[in-house]
Amino acid sequence: MGDPRHDLGLAAEAAVAAWLEADGWRVLARRWRVTEGELDLVCLDPSAILVAIEVRARRTPRAGSALESIDRRRLRRLRGALGRYLALGAAPHAGARIDLVTVSPEPGTDRWRLVRHPSVDAW
Repeated sequence: MGDPRHDLGLAAEAAVAAWLEADGWRVLARRWRVTEGELDLVCLDPSAILVAIEVRARRTPRAGSALESIDRRRLRRLRGALGRYLALGAAPHAGARIDLVTVSPEPGTDRWRLVRHPSVDAW
C-alpha cells in the first residue's frame, strides 16, 4: 500500500495534465527534478509560453487551502528549477512563468475542482 498523500499528488498531477492538454496545452515534462527543486509539470500553453505548473491538492481544508500552501521558500525552489530547465535548452517559447493549479473535492460529489492561478510568481 502506498502513501495516501503521495497517491493523491500523483492522481492530481495526472488530472491536471489531462485537463490542460484538453485545453490545447502541451505537456513537455512531468515531475522534473534537479537539485534546485521539482517541477510537477512543464508545459507550453496555447500562446507558446513555457509554464512550470505547481499542482497542490487537498482532500480537506484542515491544513489550510492549497493556495495558502505556496510560500516564499517554495517559490524560490520553483524559480530555481525553472531557471535550470530553461538553461538546459527548453523548447522554443515566447516567455516563461509559474502557474499554480489547485485541486480540491467538489462538495457532495466524488469529482475534483481544478483551478489555475496564473503567474503566481512574476518572472
